[in-house]
Amino acid sequence: THLFAIFAFATCGGYSGALRLSVDCVNKTESNLSIDIAFAYPFRLHQVTFEVPTCEGKERQKLALIGDSSSSAEFFVTVAVFAFLYSLAATVVYIFFQNKYRENNRGPLIDFIVTVVFSFLWLVGSSAWAKGLSDVKVATDPKEVLLLMSACKQPSNKCMAVHSPVMSSLNTSVVFGFLNFILWAGNIWFVFKETGWHSSGQRYLSDSMEKHSSSYNQGGYNQESYGSSGGYNQQASLGPSSDEFGQQPSGPASFTNQI
Repeated sequence: THLFAIFAFATCGGYSGALRLSVDCVNKTESNLSIDIAFAYPFRLHQVTFEVPTCEGKERQKLALIGDSSSSAEFFVTVAVFAFLYSLAATVVYIFFQNKYRENNRGPLIDFIVTVVFSFLWLVGSSAWAKGLSDVKVATDPKEVLLLMSACKQPSNKCMAVHSPVMSSLNTSVVFGFLNFILWAGNIWFVFKETGWHSSGQRYLSDSMEKHSSSYNQGGYNQESYGSSGGYNQQASLGPSSDEFGQQPSGPASFTNQI
């Protein structure tokens, strides 16, 4: 996870881009065919100023880009840096301090809480930076910047976008941000198993099933014993009646003897 965190803050925090515009006035001496506008992290675009010709003599118009995406960008990079530091420290603890980590179950519990928190921060930070990047793309779109120039509002002057900023690394930073969220969220399950709550839950479930099974078997035993005793009593009650029935011929036999 620390490698993905490095890629996330490196592609965002180390970014610098530029765009180039061209203003061709009717009077060629007033034109400027190479207006370079550079910007970089943390994307306080409203502080990026540049000068353009007005095509009205030598007068220049001072403009600035629109927007400020510094809050989302800095939050994203901060989360990435702290996630990298924590994952690096956790790796050291796993390797060299395994006994201390498992002592009193405190280490797995802290690790579980921190993993949940970082998963949430990655989701929030990546979503906020994705929105911030969208605003940066709009604010640095050469066509949008040309609309800010008074000279470009006159049809006689020709304004063109010579070069657009390359945003591939910033797009990559957003992708790595959501990848980090998936990794940290997926790691919650494995850290949860380390806490012992998972095994205790399974042990409680097995104990309850054993108790239920033993009570069921005990009930079946009572039914069997009851059935056997009932059958015995029934046979015992049938015995005398059969004997009585067998003794009935003795009456006529004695009567014959008397005759």
